[in-house]
Amino acid sequence: MKRARTKGKTSGRKDARGVATSRDRRSASSRLVRRPRPTAEECATTTTPWARVTESAIHGRGMYATKAIPADTRIIEYEGELITKAEAERREQARLVRLARGEEGCVYIFILNQRYDLDGSAAWNSARLINHSCEPNCRAETIRGRIWIIADRDIPAGAELTFDYGYGFREWRIHPCRCGAKRCPGFIVNAAQRWRVRRLLRAENQEARRAPVTKVNQAAPGA
Repeated sequence: MKRARTKGKTSGRKDARGVATSRDRRSASSRLVRRPRPTAEECATTTTPWARVTESAIHGRGMYATKAIPADTRIIEYEGELITKAEAERREQARLVRLARGEEGCVYIFILNQRYDLDGSAAWNSARLINHSCEPNCRAETIRGRIWIIADRDIPAGAELTFDYGYGFREWRIHPCRCGAKRCPGFIVNAAQRWRVRRLLRAENQEARRAPVTKVNQAAPGA
């Protein structure tokens, strides 16, 4: 969710503790129950009676409500592989190399606590396709060590599911946002930092307007 990618998510890791960090992350919160790496039998595509995957109005593919979803409903679990911080850093560096080559650089790793992260990049984790919005209708929460996407309010049937990725400020320029929300700054960054992005963009626009325009003299026809 999605980007910053541009699909899904690009750059850094997401924070399942609800803490804004210097790298780009998604937000959730709380305790961790260690789960083993999923077996082949467990890796069927995750589904939910509340939503389905289809083309997104925001970017790429997304998840849409198949029926009205009451507020606070646990819609779908964000699943993946539990990994150490060292392994998360190794995968992050590999992702940056791919991004520099112009390949996919989506971010799917949630920070869980000081020891472990969750890598949700597996194709069977349908929740990884939920897009970001600056006015989301869902949130990510950690409940007994499992990350859930939960309805933040009543969601009508047919609405696209979104949540705030909570990315940090440091690399905001590489995460364009296409959510279309009224107060969207045009980039994916956590809510507390959006004012900084707007201020920088306003200053850049003002500077561009003040810059002198260089006129190119053109020779008259037949000269």
